[in-house]
Amino acid sequence: MKQYLGALALAATMMSIGAPAAAQILVGQTSGFTGAAAAGVKENTDGAKLYIDWVNAQGGVHGQSVQLVSLDDKFDPALSAENAKTLIVEKRVLAMFLGRGTPHAQALLPLLAEHRVPMIAPSTGAMALHKPVQPYVFNVRATYQREAERMIRHLSLVSVDRIAVLQVDDSFGADAVQGAMAGFDGIGKSPVMLEKFDRSKPDFSQLAPQVAKSGAQAVLFIGSSGAVAEGTMALRKAGSAAQVVTLSNNAASGFIRLMGDYGRGTIVSQVFPYERSIASPLVKEALELAKARQLDGVSPAMMEGFAAAKVLVEGLRRAGPNPTRERLLAALNGMNRYDIGGMEVSYSMTDHTGLDFADLSIIGSDGKFHR
Repeated sequence: MKQYLGALALAATMMSIGAPAAAQILVGQTSGFTGAAAAGVKENTDGAKLYIDWVNAQGGVHGQSVQLVSLDDKFDPALSAENAKTLIVEKRVLAMFLGRGTPHAQALLPLLAEHRVPMIAPSTGAMALHKPVQPYVFNVRATYQREAERMIRHLSLVSVDRIAVLQVDDSFGADAVQGAMAGFDGIGKSPVMLEKFDRSKPDFSQLAPQVAKSGAQAVLFIGSSGAVAEGTMALRKAGSAAQVVTLSNNAASGFIRLMGDYGRGTIVSQVFPYERSIASPLVKEALELAKARQLDGVSPAMMEGFAAAKVLVEGLRRAGPNPTRERLLAALNGMNRYDIGGMEVSYSMTDHTGLDFADLSIIGSDGKFHR
């Protein structure tokens, strides 16, 4: 909490502080800055930089600045692995950070193990990164399975029982649909339709009419922002008025822009507190820093990046003045009930989950998320 109060007190003058720290601590990021997930990736990274830039303006971590070295993997898992090898072997980054995508994170696991490099806050809720514990992966956000299960239960509570599920045909889709099926089991129902679509070239020309014919009251879309936007448009053209619901990987302002006129009323799960609620110390801190940078506010995706950066920086601080990969791993495994602003993050050798917060939001007529 003291760190949080200090951040607020100094935020207004952050841009005028002299003698910033030298760039010495390299942290690697490979993510889809172009491609189907680009909107959320940019906002994740902007949120992380909001905190990292503030830390560097205060003198960095033990006098060293934190430099985020980001490479675009175009949302391609194979390129993610290539980029990670470049960052780990050639750039000698201390850690990997905030990559996007389930198959993309899984593609990095052999490299992490080979070089004993921690990966902090992958932007995915894949259960495969939680159980069994991946020794080099330190999650910050809740799992997709929890989100999907809660979504199905919520729909049932509001008397929406005819639910279709459209999932991307990759490890992300396979993982998240398990949570959805657990939700269906909990309400004693089954999906009226369960179909897959291709990750790289989604085609809804056949699926959308099937959804309309099924009489589905709602459609749970498990996929990237581009795919969900394309699929929603196809649904409406096919005559379906089904409620569209999707997971937190699409909790970004960019997703709302992609949805356009079809966005209003879409339900999106969230894994951090309401981004406009100053009742949350974490959100209040982010908003203060955003204001100091003359930004209008923060998005849910920015909040994920912001929280991730707080965990990264705290790990670096605990790793000491001369951090190594091994020291950072030890520091993270010893992190117990670290308060990032009204939310506590803990890790141990047997638990790398981090946070387990899940909530629901809806896109309003003003083009913003509401809860």
